[in-house]
Amino acid sequence: MIERHVSIERWPLAAPFRTARIERTHTTVVVLHLRDGVHEGRAEHVPYERYGETPEGVAAALRSLPLGTSRGGAAAGALADAWLDLTCKRQGRRAHELLGLPAPRPVATLQSLGADTPEAMADAARRTHRPVLKLKASGDAALDLARIEAVHAAAPHARLVVDANESWSEATYQRLTPRLPALGVVWLEQPFPVGDDAALSRLPHPVPVCADESVHVASDVAALRDRYDAVNVKLGKSGGLVGALATLDAGRRLGMRVMVGCMVSTSLALAPAVLAAQRADLADLDGSSFLRRDRVGAPTSGRWVVPATSSFWG
Repeated sequence: MIERHVSIERWPLAAPFRTARIERTHTTVVVLHLRDGVHEGRAEHVPYERYGETPEGVAAALRSLPLGTSRGGAAAGALADAWLDLTCKRQGRRAHELLGLPAPRPVATLQSLGADTPEAMADAARRTHRPVLKLKASGDAALDLARIEAVHAAAPHARLVVDANESWSEATYQRLTPRLPALGVVWLEQPFPVGDDAALSRLPHPVPVCADESVHVASDVAALRDRYDAVNVKLGKSGGLVGALATLDAGRRLGMRVMVGCMVSTSLALAPAVLAAQRADLADLDGSSFLRRDRVGAPTSGRWVVPATSSFWG
């Protein structure tokens, strides 16, 4: 018999983090432990209110979801990834071996800059020293342009990803996108709200446009082909590592680029994502870098996200 233990944890951030939608001073995660009396598997996922998830709702679902549930969302993802970890512990094998994947290597991650004043974001870019930076935008065309210009001036050799989090209008898109290539921008993420992005099929794409909120699971990808050039795959959206790999493969089959992303979390949530990121064009796995402290035993983080040890996960 498998015993389940579900907990809700709050992890304080080192500094507030802002996007177009929210400002966070902490992150709330749900952790699932599966125990068979000898071995224990665990996983962490972050409920996302944008998708109607709450910590309490995810925790309740984890107490009742049948093992083997295959669907999107944080609850199914935590269950799938904890079961995979438990299976690894039982068999004495690593997750990549069970899934038929190559042994993982360290992954270079971009670093996100929360939405702030242009000056503050430029200062953060100077301190970061990363080859790829993600800027959170807020939907104010003049302010977003000033942010991009300031970060590019502060880190002229960095490649930039602009994440609008559904905040741009078509007018903002038409005003800003022609200027993006000269400012070092290489990807634009989710400019328009979900369900209001059909214009992307007729608008020019001076830089690749990446779907985030518009894509959750593999079956979502085909409908996005004429609107987006890339997909942001997250384990919390896709229902865990196996679901994320299926979503990634669906994008690849259609010739789309792939980013593997994350939420603000501890390294326990990032550990399975490192396996998916082996096959990505970009990795956005900086979620633990915003924490005041990470979990005991967490892999070394920084520019390179290191695969977890077998005792930590998988």
